[in-house]
Order: sequence, then structure tokens, then C-alpha cells
Amino acid sequence: MTGAMLPWVGLGYLLGAIPFGLLLTRAAGLGDIRRVGSGNIGATNVLRTGRKGLAAATLALDAAKGAAAVLIAGALAGREAGLWAGLGAVLGHLFPVWLKFRGGKGGATGLGVGLAAMPVVGVLAALVWLAMAKFARFSSLATLTAFAVAPVLAWGLAGRGAALLSLAIAALVFARHHANIRRLLAGTEPRIGQRGA
Repeated sequence: MTGAMLPWVGLGYLLGAIPFGLLLTRAAGLGDIRRVGSGNIGATNVLRTGRKGLAAATLALDAAKGAAAVLIAGALAGREAGLWAGLGAVLGHLFPVWLKFRGGKGGATGLGVGLAAMPVVGVLAALVWLAMAKFARFSSLATLTAFAVAPVLAWGLAGRGAALLSLAIAALVFARHHANIRRLLAGTEPRIGQRGA
């Protein structure tokens, strides 16, 4: 990465660091989402409040901020800037400065980045997520599967730069899901809609 890309990473970070799950649940009078279920600020944990509409809004807005980072930087400075801004958005969601660097797990934001930076790959990854979520009923497993296949798809369909972005995001998402991976292996991971992490 050249120094010229740093401002776009920063732009992406600031967009990604907007904690929509926390803001929406507070606005709805539900208090601090970090005190519910897993304590995560993402859509899966918002769903544990029983408010499906809020969870859907969180999912959409978290994806939108990732897409916005890519599209804004791409429009102003080209494709490479858009890719770096997308990575910044995921970093912002995972490690938001406003929440002492304790954010979400990157699934929705990473999806938004993928849809904006490489639409075909993003759509295919989203379909993988939906299929896994429907049949396995584990949000974490669906996310991990989608992000595992995304770099392979990107390499064949979107070029080297997009594939490297996809691989970097996948590595971050897997790292943030370390506890989920342990529970999946142990058979203790909660299914979609259940309380837990």
C-alpha cells in the first residue's frame, strides 16, 4: 500500500466504525445491545432482542457502510482506492475507536464491501450464506463458509486485487469468529435466534 491510499483506508475506517446495531437498539429503547446475548453489536445479536426489523436494519446499514466506503473512494480516486477503503471499513467495524475497539465480527460489512467491489462475487457469497443459514441454522457457520469461498471466487471472477482484498477480509472475519469456531467444533454454538455468542 502506498501512502496515497492511507486517506482512503481512513475514510473507510470512519464509515465502518459507525455502530449501527448499538445506535438502533438504543433509539428503540432497548438499551445497550452489548448487554444482550453475546454482547456483539452486529445483526445476529440484535436479532436476540426479538426485534427482527431492527436486526434487518442493522444488517442492511452495516452492509451499506462497507459498500459506501468502496463506492465513494472508487468514484473519487479509482478502483484501488475503493479496495483499500473497503478494507478500512471492515477494520472500522471490527475495531471502532468509539467503542474502545470492541466492535462486530465483520460479516455484514464485509458483504457490503464485496457487493460494491466485486458484485458477482458478493452475490454468490451472499447466496452461500443464505443457503448455509437456512439449512444449518448457524449464523457463524454461514458467515465463515461464505468468506472462505469468496477469495476463490474473486480470484477467478474479479482479478488479483479483489482476490487479495477478499482474502484479507476473510482472515479478519475468521479471526473475530475464533470463539464461534471453538463452539462449533464442541457442538455448543447457538443456532440463529437463540441466546449466545
